[in-house]
Amino acid sequence: MTDTGSSNGPEGQTRGAGTTTTVEANRGFFGQPRSLANIFGVEMWERFSFYGMQGILLIYLYYSAERGGLGVDQATAAGIVGAYGGAVYLSTILGAWLADRLFGSERVLFWSAVVIMAGHISLALLPSYAGVIVGLLFVAVGSGGLKANATRIVGTLYDEHDSRRDAGFSLFYLGINLGAFFGPLLTGLLQSTLGFHWGFGLAAVGMAIGLVQYSLGRKRLPDAAREVPNPLPSGRYPLVIAIGVAWIIVIVALVLTGVINAINLALWVIGITIVAAIAYFVVILGSRLLNSDERSRIIAFIPLFITNAAFWSLYQQQFTVVTIYSDKRLDRNLFGWEFPVSWVQSINPIFIIILSGVFVAIWTKWGDKQPSTPLKFAAGTVIMGLAFFLFLFWAGGGEHSTPLLAMVGILLVFTVAELLISPVGLSASTKLAPHAFRAQTVALYFLSVALGTAMSGQLAKLYSPATEGVYFGVIGAVAVVIGLILALLSPWVLRMMRGVR
Repeated sequence: MTDTGSSNGPEGQTRGAGTTTTVEANRGFFGQPRSLANIFGVEMWERFSFYGMQGILLIYLYYSAERGGLGVDQATAAGIVGAYGGAVYLSTILGAWLADRLFGSERVLFWSAVVIMAGHISLALLPSYAGVIVGLLFVAVGSGGLKANATRIVGTLYDEHDSRRDAGFSLFYLGINLGAFFGPLLTGLLQSTLGFHWGFGLAAVGMAIGLVQYSLGRKRLPDAAREVPNPLPSGRYPLVIAIGVAWIIVIVALVLTGVINAINLALWVIGITIVAAIAYFVVILGSRLLNSDERSRIIAFIPLFITNAAFWSLYQQQFTVVTIYSDKRLDRNLFGWEFPVSWVQSINPIFIIILSGVFVAIWTKWGDKQPSTPLKFAAGTVIMGLAFFLFLFWAGGGEHSTPLLAMVGILLVFTVAELLISPVGLSASTKLAPHAFRAQTVALYFLSVALGTAMSGQLAKLYSPATEGVYFGVIGAVAVVIGLILALLSPWVLRMMRGVR
């Protein structure tokens, strides 16, 4: 991570904004800083609750009332799930701004976890659409605040040139996927045996465990995690409050008048995300707080942003198209028992858990000789496109005709692509971040995920078993082309990153 006017010595001491903090150099957690274990834990339980709930959310929306669902049209339900997922990452803007300007990342992370838990409780206890609206709103806002700041806090544990950084983020990513593995398994089991609201309730319990665990280790985090890099002048508080209230009034008015509705929600999230991303790039690049190296690195971030959005528009279809596909086309018979749809969401985390250590070992062994960040992004996007091509072998088949091993193989390719781009993207967002926009640069990275996730919901409306050959072929081809373009641009991007790989 780069600080304006910083000086990085052998102890990893970083100076900036009139404060001095010491980056942890110990190796108490699998060769990584000890405080990584605390962030590892809270993120694991947050992902347990997040993916556990999301694993049953789509089918809860489109299942009939007789099956315990709400009976929403399938295409509309997929759009809602995509829009909600996009809103999670879109709300990282708010969480990052609160951290950079008012409270610091550590405090925002703690209270975001509280809001997430309240959202899962709402889904579990409130009936029908009330629970969905209140619950998804709370979870989206809370998850956005937690994600941007957990990533930023992990970044504070390392010196800018610490070769353990990418390996540390891969280990952090392992915690995410431990939660992502167990969440859908257990919530899906409760949903299929006791009902949807029991599954949502278990997600709330998981977040409560994570909150308690994090609280016990908060004080051991480095001072940089509590720093407010660019404090908001007290005289501007009334203006900020007025803008916030105005936004709430406008959104409520648009919903009440039907301008924003369940059918076009994904399109609204896509539009807002694009506008927010452009505005963020303009504001950061135009800031006087940046030096020339920092400005160049933000320019280099633009092609990474676009490529990442393309990647996530395919990857996040695990929660839209792949869920529908698993419900209608996948043979889920396991030794005479049909396992829950949500269990398919645990296949990818199994591979992440297995392969994360492999990637950690590879990046650690290669050190400075490992491929650059742009090339990793390019390779991940190309492989993601190839994963969609694999669906073509079973295109046009009948109901429940796709063998389980086929889905396992496809999700293995998903995993390889993910490990090439996702933990690397988290790491890059902290390495390329200007000092005055530390958490907000991480939020900018998550805006690309928001855009891709909302697009996954919108694209899912085009999917149908009758046209799935064209659907998978075209979308896969677009991803491959985007990845190849970035590979061609990678020498220029690397030069603009000014020493960051």
